[in-house]
Amino acid sequence: MEQQILSILERDARTPVSKIAIMLDKSEDEVARAIEELQDKGIIRHYKAIIDWDKAGRERVFAFIDVHVTPTRGVGYDEIARRIYKYEEVHSVYLVSGEYDLRVVVEGKTMQEVAFFVADRLAPLEGVLSTRTNFLLKKYKDSGDVFEDTAEDFRLSVSP
Repeated sequence: MEQQILSILERDARTPVSKIAIMLDKSEDEVARAIEELQDKGIIRHYKAIIDWDKAGRERVFAFIDVHVTPTRGVGYDEIARRIYKYEEVHSVYLVSGEYDLRVVVEGKTMQEVAFFVADRLAPLEGVLSTRTNFLLKKYKDSGDVFEDTAEDFRLSVSP
């Protein structure tokens, strides 16, 4: 039941307990207790809305910064990742496989603001060997939500 509840809430965190109970053929009390337990265990970390900031009229720039680092003896990549994620501009930090070690998602008001963050704060950190910056140009899908307004196609189909 826990996996099913998690899947439902991941798709829409506003799904009422009453609806989840019906979907899973369980009582509302059972579902509410399961959700509370998942929260207490830290499995459900928090609830979040996915916002289309372009439609809301707020300009934001996101960049994916690939970072090559020297891991610290005894703690590996964890220590440098902690130093990086404490910056306010940092949206996310991931340990990844491939040519670079960390993928850092940075948010700023302008491309220049993000570039200054990388040049002045991120790249000079002890242990950072190199960075590669890729700016997000357009978001098509995020966390399962499609960001394109797709108009219904009213054309007639053509068959041979």
